[in-house]
Amino acid sequence: MKQVDINGRLIGNHQPPYVVAELSGNHNGSLDRAKKIILEAKKCKADAVKIQTFKPDSLTLPCYRDEFMIKQGLWKGFNLYDLYKKTNLPYEWHEELFYYAKEIGITLFSSPFSEQDVEFLESFNVAAYKIASNELTHLPLIKEVIQTRKPIILSTGTATLEEIENTINFLEKNLCKDYIILYCVSAYPSPLEESNLSTITKIISNFGSLVGLSDHSLGIIAPIVAVSIGACLIEKHFTLDRNDGGSDSSFSLEPEELKSLCSSVSLAYKSIGKPSFGYKNCEKESPIFKRHYYSIADIQKGEVLSLVNIAAVRSPEGIASNKYEKVIEKKAARDIKKHSPILWEDIINYE
Repeated sequence: MKQVDINGRLIGNHQPPYVVAELSGNHNGSLDRAKKIILEAKKCKADAVKIQTFKPDSLTLPCYRDEFMIKQGLWKGFNLYDLYKKTNLPYEWHEELFYYAKEIGITLFSSPFSEQDVEFLESFNVAAYKIASNELTHLPLIKEVIQTRKPIILSTGTATLEEIENTINFLEKNLCKDYIILYCVSAYPSPLEESNLSTITKIISNFGSLVGLSDHSLGIIAPIVAVSIGACLIEKHFTLDRNDGGSDSSFSLEPEELKSLCSSVSLAYKSIGKPSFGYKNCEKESPIFKRHYYSIADIQKGEVLSLVNIAAVRSPEGIASNKYEKVIEKKAARDIKKHSPILWEDIINYE
């Protein structure tokens, strides 16, 4: 039974889904706003908040060549370096945010983007690390994270099956067992009709790993479906109010939506239960009866039972209609009054 422990909370088989609220660039350059988002996530019953730890130079070059310009999508027109400079969460905020999260009782962890980021985060003894989709094949970074011996969550946006397999093999080769693979569509927002959530079951069947969903679609339908097919972790971007703007606000959940998500995926998980047949406890109180034979006329001893004098009706008593071959055209062993259940004792040689 696979399970991963993050800050004392077990994630995996036979555990409720773990919900992560992604802060990302929704701090809008304000430390106070970042703290408010963390507090709101706690109030909405998220299990954790994830931040991103990087400096622009960790990811790209201060270069304005054409290949460093974003030409489509949500951030069209931005230069990569300028976008990362605008959205990064300053190193100087980290200590206060980790302290604050611990003070209010919610797990805070991060996505690092360089070996230096990992070294910096280790000074706060983070509970886990997240590898962003575009870093899934950046093995030097992953190796640095493995060496911390902390659980690793890895997103797979745009990744081929071969790339996922190569990274999982790298984890296993380096003796990393505590990891969760997140299926992800790296579009912002991602169209629900292109979610292809059945990929979750494919990853589970291929690798036997724990699998979750990093979701960029609007609303909470995809996470609910994902949990129903085996996802153990759900990650969604989160903000206080989409009208406040921010790099990720347009595809982020607001507080009432996150609250609904946490409640809904928990209920979705509970609804899966275990394989069960026959009457459930709740069904025993319902007026739902299967067909059983009753007399529809007075029947004399020795009289042949047929659809002239008996009928299969809904009732909790009598011989079930799936035993019709042992009832129809058999003789009555005694007198049977009209509207009485047909019992085995009523049939000659019923044995």
